[in-house]
Amino acid sequence: MKPGNYIAIAACLLSAGIMTGADAPYDRAQKALSSKDYPNAIAAFEEALLGEPDSLRNGSEYRMAILKQAKALHPKEGKPDDYEREIQFFTKLQAANPKSVSANLNYGFTYVDKIPAAGSITQVILANTALTYFTKSIEIKPTWIGLYTRGNSYLFWPKIFGKTGLGLADLQAAYAIQKTEPKRSYHVRVHISLGDAYWKSDNLEKAREIWKEGLAAFPDSQPLKDRLSKEGDTLQTYIESILDPNKRVDTDLKEVWMAQQQ
Repeated sequence: MKPGNYIAIAACLLSAGIMTGADAPYDRAQKALSSKDYPNAIAAFEEALLGEPDSLRNGSEYRMAILKQAKALHPKEGKPDDYEREIQFFTKLQAANPKSVSANLNYGFTYVDKIPAAGSITQVILANTALTYFTKSIEIKPTWIGLYTRGNSYLFWPKIFGKTGLGLADLQAAYAIQKTEPKRSYHVRVHISLGDAYWKSDNLEKAREIWKEGLAAFPDSQPLKDRLSKEGDTLQTYIESILDPNKRVDTDLKEVWMAQQQ
C-alpha cells in the first residue's frame, strides 16, 4: 500500500477511535521488529506517528526500521529507492503538522539516511534539503538536538561552501544549552563536533581545549582520545575520514529520546 493511502485510512481509523492506546502501534512495531518482520513493523510505526506526529521516539524508531529493512534487502547501504517510503511518509506528516519540532527534525533525517546510497550530485541535494527541515525545527523551537544536528551537518560541507562558521555557531549554541542541563551521555557529541568545527575554522588551540574538556567529562570517549592523540596531517586525515559523506552517519536518536522519558 502506498504511504499516502495508508495515511488516509489510518486517519479515518484514528478519528473513529478504532486505534486506541498511544503505545499500542509502537508495541506492535517492536514485536514485528523482533522477528524481522520489517513491513509490518514499518506500517505500525507509521500508525504510531499518525497518532503522535511530534514523537521523537516514534520518528527515530521508524527510520531505524527502514534502515534495517534496506540493509536486509540490499546489504551495505541499501539502494536509493529503499528510503523513498520514509521520505514520502514524512513529506505528508510534516505538511499536516508543520509546527511539529520532531516531525521536521526526523523529516530532515530521512534525507540524511539516503545520502550514502545516492550519487555525489544527489548527495548535495539531499544534504541541502535535510538542512531545510533541521532549520524549520529550530525556528519552531531551538533544542539541543536540533542545534547539534544542524551544526554537525554543516561540517560535512567542503570549506568552499562557507558553512563551517554556521556549524560553529549552532554547536556553540548547543554547547550553551547543555551547560544548563543535567549531564547526559549524548552531550559528548557536542564536545566532539564543536572541536571539529574549531579545527575546521583553523583554530586548533580552541579545538584541543574543547576536546580536552570533553574527555575530562567523558573519559571513556574513544573519538576524543583519537583526536587528542593526533596532530598535523594525521589529524586532518582522521577528521576528513569522519566527515566523508559516503559513510553512513548514525541518526539513531534513541539515546536522546530515552533521556527525555526519564
